[in-house]
Amino acid sequence: MGQERNGETRETSGFGGFDPKSIEPYIVKNPEALAVNFARTLEQLGKAASAWLEPRERGHKVDTGAEPVVDMVRTLSKVSEYWLSDPRRTLEAQTLLLGSYFGIWSRTLQKLGGEAGDEPLDDRYGKDKRFEDEDWVKHPFFDFLRQVYFVTSDWAERMVSDAEGLDEHTRHKAAFYVRQITSAISPSNFITTNPQLYRETVASNGENLVRGMRMLAEDIAAGRGELRLRQTDTSKFAVGENLAITPGKVIAQNEVCQVIQYEPTTSEVLKRPLLICPPWINKFYVLDLNPQKSFIKWAVDQGHTVFVISWVNPDERHALKDWEAYAREGIGFALDTIKQACGEEEVNAIGYCVGGTLLAATLALQAKEGDKRIRSATFFTTQVDFTHAGDLKVFADEDQITALEQGMATVGYLEGSKMATAFNMLRASELIWPYFVNNYLKGQDPLPFDLLYWNSDSTRMPAANHSFYLRNCYLKNNLSRGEMVLAGKKISLKDVKIPVYNLATREDHIAPARSVFVGSSAFGGKVTFVLSGSGHIAGVVNPPDRMKYQYWTGGAPKGEYDDWVKKAKETPGSWWPHWHAWVVARDRRKVPARKPGGPLKPLEDAPGSYVRVRA
Repeated sequence: MGQERNGETRETSGFGGFDPKSIEPYIVKNPEALAVNFARTLEQLGKAASAWLEPRERGHKVDTGAEPVVDMVRTLSKVSEYWLSDPRRTLEAQTLLLGSYFGIWSRTLQKLGGEAGDEPLDDRYGKDKRFEDEDWVKHPFFDFLRQVYFVTSDWAERMVSDAEGLDEHTRHKAAFYVRQITSAISPSNFITTNPQLYRETVASNGENLVRGMRMLAEDIAAGRGELRLRQTDTSKFAVGENLAITPGKVIAQNEVCQVIQYEPTTSEVLKRPLLICPPWINKFYVLDLNPQKSFIKWAVDQGHTVFVISWVNPDERHALKDWEAYAREGIGFALDTIKQACGEEEVNAIGYCVGGTLLAATLALQAKEGDKRIRSATFFTTQVDFTHAGDLKVFADEDQITALEQGMATVGYLEGSKMATAFNMLRASELIWPYFVNNYLKGQDPLPFDLLYWNSDSTRMPAANHSFYLRNCYLKNNLSRGEMVLAGKKISLKDVKIPVYNLATREDHIAPARSVFVGSSAFGGKVTFVLSGSGHIAGVVNPPDRMKYQYWTGGAPKGEYDDWVKKAKETPGSWWPHWHAWVVARDRRKVPARKPGGPLKPLEDAPGSYVRVRA
């Protein structure tokens, strides 16, 4: 007998045919060697603890920001209060969980007796990569653990969703924290409850744990007292050698940024130069990973004169650099540099993620001041309205921002690792725990992957800049409401009447597509909304020759996002050519190709020195 599950037939004949020999891989063959390796593991674990303590004892490391666990306990206590305040509700919650456990136990006994297990259908079966090993189903012990884990996770999520009297933000935070807890306590994350880990530990007599704890100590030391979780083999990459190698020159710099101009590859170029404003939360070379993936190189090859802002990796000297400073000394400085380098007043601009949010705010400020140098704007996965900003809003309430500001005040910036951890927590089951298991429990080095190297190359955030961003965007949503104040002026996106190309990615967990769509209506001019397949990075970094994913185009971004998607036209492949055609349609004029810097003397070769500074 079998049960159909997502197109597959799952055997449900129980454990009647359970072979005792299948237990052999779980039996320790050499207890002496295992004991020795456990001792070596503890030694390496001690080194890891020392690597964490030493910079704190010497005063080189100051823990900043709110401790997530404090807010988590405070938030989940509100959920508990609802269920514990009424004995009937308490009994209801207990009965629901214990009843599920009893059902699992009964099915397990049936299967051990050779009877068909009447396990409820679960859409996660066969899809959750954590439980791909066949012993999660075939072995009674691990099968029982798997079912208990799923039932408990579902029960915890239901306790949050069914709790009454919670405000929307508290419920959102509680659901997020429950997901973090359930991701952390998954049986796949522990040696004795993960069949593959158990077998590997027995087979190697614990040598995997020795290697893993050695890597843990190395990663904490590399993070100077913080765990820098390695997601790739960093020894295989170097910025300027096999990453960010598109030829160009740094032609100007100040305290906030360097401006790079790239070498032309065509005899003629579009008259309007292209200025790219990347996020300062990450480094710009996500758009220049290698020649095959590089949006920057591709744009140069299409005849754009490309300028890129390379933000400084700030330290205590930049503590007071706020959004106005980044608008004036970043975007404004780059526009001045373009004028000096090639004599052009009119520019096409691109902003990516928070770089796009800054670009939008700068455009509103420039509109207020009569500055018309930017003639078209493109936004990559950019939020200007934060109503539907997703799980990052969990970290943006008054209590947490205030605590974060107090922490940043001691050093003048937010550690890059803090933001990296926040982003990884959005997809903990994919970006944290698989690497924890692979690195520190299996003792295996991760494979080299350029995108993950870039992801690990974190940057710090100036205190004033980060505080302004969290309060004005995530907390108060001032930009889309016309309440943001820059340079003493209240700015409005309705004053931005230039053409806008607004790109969202369908699976984005940082700038959700719905949020980007809603923000389209904040601008005062015509907006072309385009939806790309995949997520925040892969949906943007998608070269045409790969023919991956797809994109959707349609009417004006009005009404409901879901309705727009239903009517949109799907086109296979990359959206890059569609964007290029859109830019060319704004101004087709061409001029002879420009040498980087023009009359300006280049300071150094691209990608420059600012991008090489590691946090």
